[in-house]
Amino acid sequence: MCMVFGRSSDIVIVQHPVSVYVPRSYKVTLSVRAEGTGILNYQWFKSSKEEVFGGTRADLIVTAQRSQLYICRVNDQFCNCVFSKWVTVKVLDIAKPGLPVAWRGEPHIAVHPAPQTVRQGERLTLSCIAFGIPTPHYQWYRNGHPLLGKTMDTLQIENAESDHRGTYLCYVSNVQEERWTEAADVEIVPTNQLTATDKVALLIGNLNYSHHPDLMAPTMDVHELANLLQQLGFRVVSLLDLTREEMLAAIDKFLLLLDRGVYALFYYAGHGYERLGRNYLVAIDAPRSYRSENCVCVQRIMRKMQERRTALNVVLLDTCRTWYNLDCIASEIRPLVPMGNTVYGYATCENAEAYEVQDGGKSTGIFTKYLNKHILQPEKVTHILELVSENLGRDPFVTGKQAVEIRHMIKEPRSLTDPIRTTGHTGELHLRDACWRQANELPHQKLLIFTCGVQVEVSFSALFSNVMVAFGRVKTTGPRAQDCTITLRSTPAMEDIFSSPGRSSEMDSLLLNNLVAENPDCSLRLCGLQKLQGSLVIKVDLHYTHMDRKLWLQESKQLDIGKPLVASCDLHRVQQAMVAQRRDGAPAQSMGHSRISHSKQRPRQTLGQPGRPFTKSAECAAKVPTAGSNEPGENDETEPQDFTH
Repeated sequence: MCMVFGRSSDIVIVQHPVSVYVPRSYKVTLSVRAEGTGILNYQWFKSSKEEVFGGTRADLIVTAQRSQLYICRVNDQFCNCVFSKWVTVKVLDIAKPGLPVAWRGEPHIAVHPAPQTVRQGERLTLSCIAFGIPTPHYQWYRNGHPLLGKTMDTLQIENAESDHRGTYLCYVSNVQEERWTEAADVEIVPTNQLTATDKVALLIGNLNYSHHPDLMAPTMDVHELANLLQQLGFRVVSLLDLTREEMLAAIDKFLLLLDRGVYALFYYAGHGYERLGRNYLVAIDAPRSYRSENCVCVQRIMRKMQERRTALNVVLLDTCRTWYNLDCIASEIRPLVPMGNTVYGYATCENAEAYEVQDGGKSTGIFTKYLNKHILQPEKVTHILELVSENLGRDPFVTGKQAVEIRHMIKEPRSLTDPIRTTGHTGELHLRDACWRQANELPHQKLLIFTCGVQVEVSFSALFSNVMVAFGRVKTTGPRAQDCTITLRSTPAMEDIFSSPGRSSEMDSLLLNNLVAENPDCSLRLCGLQKLQGSLVIKVDLHYTHMDRKLWLQESKQLDIGKPLVASCDLHRVQQAMVAQRRDGAPAQSMGHSRISHSKQRPRQTLGQPGRPFTKSAECAAKVPTAGSNEPGENDETEPQDFTH
């Protein structure tokens, strides 16, 4: 073994390895090129200065598992040696890196900077993560101007001031290409500005009842309110036509997202009633002579929301409050402690009905009509409800019949327009949050190529979080096909209850708007996605005339779209657990009331002509309970356990 080194200048490295940034388990090649006399030998080392096993070639193939430094030694038979530069193989463990199939190392932005609202004087942090070979360079911009010295993947500003508000972008580049991130708007609010750490809303509309009169308004009311809340920064899940156990499962998922600083909003439109000071929401599967155990108790929802120590709870109910007990006492919101964070807006006062009317060719609940009119205003939430009450009080359709009731225990002037102040969620809350995000994620558009050469594009649109429309469109007819028509069907078949005779036509109006926008050759409405337990498969049937053979032929292709929208939340698992508990004799672990009361009902008012108000009580007749009634009193607040995952 040679012990005396010659002059290192006798070996010249003409190409050093380069640092890279890649996802975990990606195979990357580090290369060094050197010139010298005779045969050159190579040995790669890691950051710990240990030799890389088998790393004796000019090219080192690494399956990246964790971030690591590498260096290569080059020596010759004359005892000359030289080392390359140190390089970093930086690794990001991300679930969906999204690299193109034929990625060549050009910058690929995996994480874009996120819009933020921070208080004046606090730290502002924006991050950009981009894969690249070699590792990309960064340059941050604000309002179109480069920021001097801001050339790292993370932009951090201590003590943010009003001058730091604006639109931020990051320019990412390497020797191959250049990229720009998505724009991130940054708002700096005064220290006395009230903010939310998050805004979450659950909207439920029940209209197609099995044993009670159908309603019309919840379709458009829920759809429009969901769009308005999204403009205010709420992450909204909107659901139509739920059974009691589906309602409880959705509420359980909703409650898991609530934490300190969160603004929470729960809205319900459908049949309801009041008994012994308790308010109940009627599920679509409630029997004709329903009991409280067939419904969902509003007071229990509010108590559970308050237990989460949120910054603001808003409960909005567009439903009747007709009494079933003429002697019942006034209902109250009874929190665990007076936390001063709850606003309660009822469409009508006690022992009164709530109405829906035809307004401009569409059905709407009068309460929600005026709520949607004012909800975007930057006013205290209590003031918004006061405006709704004033407008409704002047509406000639319901004069003397319906009056908004507002109750609140709020000690700060909070508004639904308050900005969201970004704070890092805990890992546990982030996992819970994933369900809510996925409840609004649509399947990707897909292009299907049939044997005959016809290309069909399948795309999707969400009307609600549990109602989706699939569209089919012939993109290319191919050289030998003509008179092409396509049809869509699903496995399992998702019942479209809105197409049944006598059902609300409002859903057809929403679908028509989508048809105009998409201009498809066919469409398929998929309802009740919360019932889906496995993957949903869309089958595309193509019918066409073969130009050469003059035959009418059919081909079919299937597209597995997994669990779209709210199906990804697996609400059925919560329902199955509830059923199992009842079967085993365990206490019901739900938001609802488990005590039983009996009541007789009769039709109060049938659906009338357009322009005439309709009631939202299921079948509103009162009955004084017998001495043996076991309906709980107002102060009976024994809580069932929460079902957690």
